[in-house]
Amino acid sequence: MPTQKTVAATGNTVVAEAMRQCAPDVMAAYPITPQTTIVEEFAGFVAKGRVHTEYVTVESEHSAMSACVGASAAGARVMTATASQGLALMWEELHIASGMRLPIVMANANRALSAPINIHCDHSDIMGARDTGWITLFAETAQEAYDNTIMAVRIAEHPDVLLPTMSCLDGFITTHSIDRVCIMDDESVTGFVGQYEPQNALLDLENPVTHGSFAGLGGPFFEFKKAQREAIERSRAVINEVGAEFSALSGRPFGMVETWGMEDADVAVVVIGSTAGNVRHVARQMRDSGIKAGVVKIRCFRPFPYAELVEALSGVKAVAVMDRAESFGAEGGPLFLEVRSALYDRTERVPVINYIYGLGGSDVRLELIESVLNDLSEIAAGAVAPDGLVYLGSR
Repeated sequence: MPTQKTVAATGNTVVAEAMRQCAPDVMAAYPITPQTTIVEEFAGFVAKGRVHTEYVTVESEHSAMSACVGASAAGARVMTATASQGLALMWEELHIASGMRLPIVMANANRALSAPINIHCDHSDIMGARDTGWITLFAETAQEAYDNTIMAVRIAEHPDVLLPTMSCLDGFITTHSIDRVCIMDDESVTGFVGQYEPQNALLDLENPVTHGSFAGLGGPFFEFKKAQREAIERSRAVINEVGAEFSALSGRPFGMVETWGMEDADVAVVVIGSTAGNVRHVARQMRDSGIKAGVVKIRCFRPFPYAELVEALSGVKAVAVMDRAESFGAEGGPLFLEVRSALYDRTERVPVINYIYGLGGSDVRLELIESVLNDLSEIAAGAVAPDGLVYLGSR
């Protein structure tokens, strides 16, 4: 087992520490709340000589990802961080990074998208980027943010994958709150992530390659997209393998889907991110009053864990999906659409209710979560499910 030190630190601080331990060759980044302290901390590591990284200060997030794309194509291990409008400004470059199969690792501090202006947590930024071809991991705690960032390097750089990977943590709730985190020693992390060996580097003069070529009418564009699909499907096995290896190293569990109380649950809540802890807390209390409640936390959103989710939800009588993002004009939020699609082929249909909550950092009070579980209990007993989605706690 590695030497581990327990610290009291914010999510942003330990993500920066994980990045330092992974020792990227290049980081190009632009500050944006609530991600800023990640790149501030990392820039401090560079200035003090604690990591030998070429730190590139740029004029925008679009430029940050452009520089990351160039550095990764050249053969460097590359990391960066962003949030909200910054992620949105990277939009075209996100597609370029995945289409060129560049294993860039990026931390995203989940934050609402304007307008109106808001700097607090919801998942509208990352859900807007869910189809850009990036593998996407979510953290509930600062510990998971640290662990996910390290695992993301191994996943992204795996020769069966070679796709950019995003490690997401909830803005202010996880990024800025002090948490208890176990940090591994540098040597153990270095040994785990290994030395990056680029396969198609522009600077490998003995093996010339072309990047960013034109693939117009009659060209291989269609086949490129198929190859991306095949790569992200292969990543399922890689994510589980890397997660199992990291669990053995660190002593901390990892699963694409993680459950609580699902062994005998009659009702279940599916949730992503920091809210999972509060949902588990309320579910424990509800069990004391006779409601057999369970919780399913999605830790890997892309690729979406359909099979694991169906297995986790087998046997329940009603399901609530809590979305911290909207999908305007659709049947519900992004997570709800994925969950209901996963359950579609089940022989026995169960009611799946969508709750939109916490947009723009709105309070997710425990009594609101309790109302969700009370709703599920009544529906499981035969009550009629709500027609359409529910805005939880809105005025």
